[in-house]
Amino acid sequence: MAKVSNFVCQSCGGVSSKWSGRCDNCGGWNTIVEEPLAIPLSGAKGAALPKGRPTRLVGLRGESPSPPRIVTGIGELDRVAGGGFVPGSGVLIGGDPGIGKSTLLLQALAALARKGERVVYVSGEEAIAQVRLRAQRLGLDDSAVLLATETNVSDILATLNEATPPTTAVIDSIQTIWSPMIEAAPGTVSQLKAGAEALIRFAKQKGTAMLLVGHVTKDGQIAGPKVIEHMVDTVLYFEGDRGHQFRILRAVKNRFGPTDEIGVFEMSDGGLAEVTNPSRLFMGSGERAAPGTAVFAGMEGTRPLLIEVQALVAPSPLGTPRRTTVGWDSNRLAMILAVLEARAGVTIGANDVFLNVAGGLRVREPAADLAVAAALLSSLTGTIIPPGTAIFGEIALSGAIRPVSQTEARLKEAQKLGLKDAVIAAATDPAAFRGLRIKSLETIMDLVAWSASQDRGQRRIA
Repeated sequence: MAKVSNFVCQSCGGVSSKWSGRCDNCGGWNTIVEEPLAIPLSGAKGAALPKGRPTRLVGLRGESPSPPRIVTGIGELDRVAGGGFVPGSGVLIGGDPGIGKSTLLLQALAALARKGERVVYVSGEEAIAQVRLRAQRLGLDDSAVLLATETNVSDILATLNEATPPTTAVIDSIQTIWSPMIEAAPGTVSQLKAGAEALIRFAKQKGTAMLLVGHVTKDGQIAGPKVIEHMVDTVLYFEGDRGHQFRILRAVKNRFGPTDEIGVFEMSDGGLAEVTNPSRLFMGSGERAAPGTAVFAGMEGTRPLLIEVQALVAPSPLGTPRRTTVGWDSNRLAMILAVLEARAGVTIGANDVFLNVAGGLRVREPAADLAVAAALLSSLTGTIIPPGTAIFGEIALSGAIRPVSQTEARLKEAQKLGLKDAVIAAATDPAAFRGLRIKSLETIMDLVAWSASQDRGQRRIA
């Protein structure tokens, strides 16, 4: 008897021949579900591929016009998308429930509708009355956004294809969409694949920018990422903590623009408002300077940001000291602590260490190593890093401090916000940046000496 089903992991999309309690690919427990095969495998015994037709081959040299853009007018959203959404593209937007995905997309559609564009919002989770209530609360009910509540992908395509296809369509969310051709529950990998494929095919044929909303799993990944992410042109993640009023929209994949670009929004009563100068946000408030804080000059895509790094080093009452990080890689922190002890002789291992990035931002680049080490030394010794000092650089396991990319953009952002000093790697030419007092460091020992000199200077002032 022919095989009619597979066992598919609902977290990573991995396929196995039999059911097991744990997925071998991602390690998830109880995530494997039996799903029927929608289409027989091409090339299987007894099945022949249809005869194809040759495709015209072209060379690399030649002129190709830049793709047109659908500009929403929401600057931060357009920035992350690479200047606006491209007609005929598929965009996947993921984030935690309640983070603001539906609110932002409804605002974007309302802005496009006020420009005369035909836009459609298809909700598979909320009734029309609920969407209308949100629009009234946000002051968007006067815009000509077309609403529908449907989960059958065939009915959605028939609706979108009626009259003139919309320039932009939102499907909220892709996990609720189901196809009558697949005998599986909505949200399974088979349904996700079939629904996304049909919607993206429609977008390519009709020139509609298709925005798909995706929920995330408990690990922070969009459900079924192996199935969905490679099918779309752009993947955006909405990040943030409900304890903060700020939200970060990050591009992790973009075939029409830069990746790792971010947009910053503030949650308010009137919806999500743009934050035009996020550096002032992530530098923290203007409170009195305290030990354990350092300003890191970072880069998010093409945007330079000044971010406050906070560290607290305290004696531990436990046999195994705690290491807690918020907004930074805990493995990277362990490496910095080991380098400080092994290469600089700083005794810090017996203490509890807490590290936090202000504003709820996640920092991923190794250029933050030097700022983290400076904040740790500041907290350990009780020394205050001089206000108005930007710090960045990568620390090697040998203790050497290495220069990082886009140094000029980082220093220009520091100058723009009134900072006067910078602590960076010694390989950078300090004469190229006038108006900043630059301290060049070669090794982690130089950082310890610089921190000790700040301590002596503060004692003389006291």
